[in-house]
Amino acid sequence: RENFIHLCNPHLDKMKEDILYHFALGTGTHDFPALFGDVKFVCVGGSPSRMKAFTAYIAEELGLGSPGCDYPNICEGTDRYAMYKVGPVLSVSHGMGIPSISIMLHELIKLLYHAKCSNVTIIRIGTSGGIGLEPGSVVITKQSVDATFKPQFEQVILGKTVTRSTNLDEQLAKELMECSKEIDQFNTVIGNTMCTLDFYEGQGRLDGAICLYNEEEKLQYLKEAYNSGVRNIEMESSVFAAMCNLSGVKAAVVCVTLLNRLEGDQISSPHDVLVEYQQRPQKLVGYFIKKRLEKV
Repeated sequence: RENFIHLCNPHLDKMKEDILYHFALGTGTHDFPALFGDVKFVCVGGSPSRMKAFTAYIAEELGLGSPGCDYPNICEGTDRYAMYKVGPVLSVSHGMGIPSISIMLHELIKLLYHAKCSNVTIIRIGTSGGIGLEPGSVVITKQSVDATFKPQFEQVILGKTVTRSTNLDEQLAKELMECSKEIDQFNTVIGNTMCTLDFYEGQGRLDGAICLYNEEEKLQYLKEAYNSGVRNIEMESSVFAAMCNLSGVKAAVVCVTLLNRLEGDQISSPHDVLVEYQQRPQKLVGYFIKKRLEKV
């Protein structure tokens, strides 16, 4: 069954042209169905360089392109986001934090709609701080929760607070978990992900420029988070889940943990170790895509 992107905006039908400003793309200047109509998988992550590396990795895994091939940035007309495409896989950077990924998602969802894409799966791959997990563990998000551990995303629209669900596709999470068991290269769990508005105080760190709580209070908060089912902390998953839900897109969040926050705040692992950690979500999602395309 064809499952097309749903836009929750009747005003778009009245527009002669839709300019995706932050992508430097527009329906009046680009043929979206020709450029993106075959997209089935969209992988998004914070760093432009990491998403370019993922493109090269998935190209090799799928047998597309030649080794050392350079992939052009489709959004080279802007310095906001980077976008790469190989076969049915679109790779897009989203920057850091809810505002940045929200802007990107508005334009990404419209892009997929204008391209008449169907049966699209969107996966955020990234890094996070773990709670009660060994560094390098991968967390597949069951629910994104806010800093009070509620599965919701709140946004003020026209002066009123609007609350949206942050549930993610349960079957997709199980499918990704099964893929991790099959490759059997690193510890993977399904758990809740806490999405915060800040890297320092919002995540209970003691090492920011401002901190008006003590270590005991911090540890109590993180243990409460763990007891509520939270296994990692990042800054994008809530709005990602909410917007994908509203658009009828199956979505997942797969993040590696760079440290155990119950043991400290600073990311102190050697650079080469962190690079290997950051490749783990790519390996898992790459295997998932290969399996979906029956190339395993």
